[in-house]
Amino acid sequence: MATDAIAFIGALGFTQVDLIGFSLGGFIAQVIAHDRPDLVRRMILAGTGPAGGKGTTNLAAVLQDAFQKAAAQKKHPKHFLFFSQTNTSQAAADAFLQRLQERKDDRDLAASNETTQAQSTAIVQWGKSDGTKRLSAISHPVLVANGDNDIMVPTTNSFALFQALPNAELTIFPDAGHGGIFQYHREFTEQALRFFGS
Repeated sequence: MATDAIAFIGALGFTQVDLIGFSLGGFIAQVIAHDRPDLVRRMILAGTGPAGGKGTTNLAAVLQDAFQKAAAQKKHPKHFLFFSQTNTSQAAADAFLQRLQERKDDRDLAASNETTQAQSTAIVQWGKSDGTKRLSAISHPVLVANGDNDIMVPTTNSFALFQALPNAELTIFPDAGHGGIFQYHREFTEQALRFFGS
């Protein structure tokens, strides 16, 4: 996926870009920054972790639990995967899902079962690999962001990224999960603009 992204960036004619990688996208961004450091100026890694990060290989159990709860409570699975189970965070989940429906034209198609399975496989494989050397070689400015209770890519992995990356800063949003940047979308947008503008 990183190779494809690099090719796509090149096809667009860009010689340097800023990257925002969320979840699996954060894995891809790390590979791009390592393999093509000249192509990256700055990057944000959100709701993500290093290769071999703690708890990443538990994805199948996390997904199964969330889908069972969603079916039982007649809610969207993102209520359980992206947000904490507090009233405040669940209200933010409702608002997030409502915002997703605001765009009427040119909407992405829903991910197929084949796509979802391939994504899950890639995440588990990332969790089984070792990226320690890769991280120490990434000297770009990096903003690491996450919620304080991420169950998909456990929050401890955000701390691991922050500690391993030589030029990183860290934001942990309170009472938030994997989708902390969506729950705190205004605050995150302000941070992103500041980070990329500095």
